[in-house]
Amino acid sequence: MRREQLEHVLRSACQIAGDPDVLVIGSQSVLGAIPENRLPLEATASMEVDVAFFNDPEDRKADQVDGAIGEFSPFHEMNGYYAQGVSVSTAVLPDGWRTRLILVESESTQPGRGYTLEPHDCVVSKLVAGREKDHAFADALLRARLIDPAVVAERIEMVDVHPLVRKRLNDWIARYLPAT
Repeated sequence: MRREQLEHVLRSACQIAGDPDVLVIGSQSVLGAIPENRLPLEATASMEVDVAFFNDPEDRKADQVDGAIGEFSPFHEMNGYYAQGVSVSTAVLPDGWRTRLILVESESTQPGRGYTLEPHDCVVSKLVAGREKDHAFADALLRARLIDPAVVAERIEMVDVHPLVRKRLNDWIARYLPAT
């Protein structure tokens, strides 16, 4: 996915939901902070943008977006990418994540704007999910030196997860930390 495609999804999602503030919580949120030409293929391979809305307690806006520009919709068929409407609570994120959001706002996002996760927060969320594709995404960003393993380790301590999950996360990131 490219930044211009992300902006297209943001514009469409805000128009469908009637809400100018769209939150991107999946892997494509890295497009808000890192130029696409610096991102490894594993970071931009997804054609799905996970979007949520801050004020959507019953996920009605997310459902509207999913129905209108979601997978297998005419939007998807025409553009080759799509939005998946999700809840803000879908991702497990480190404490303070809202203060680190990155604004994506341009003429292409009007009448709305997007808020993307700070890349370290995104990686922690992906590691909590723990799927193979999530590990490939995190590995790629670390190998490309686009995120700092020490910051990921700090953010792991800021996420509310079971102690066994925290151990799994700490064991995973330890491979990237300098030996002490």
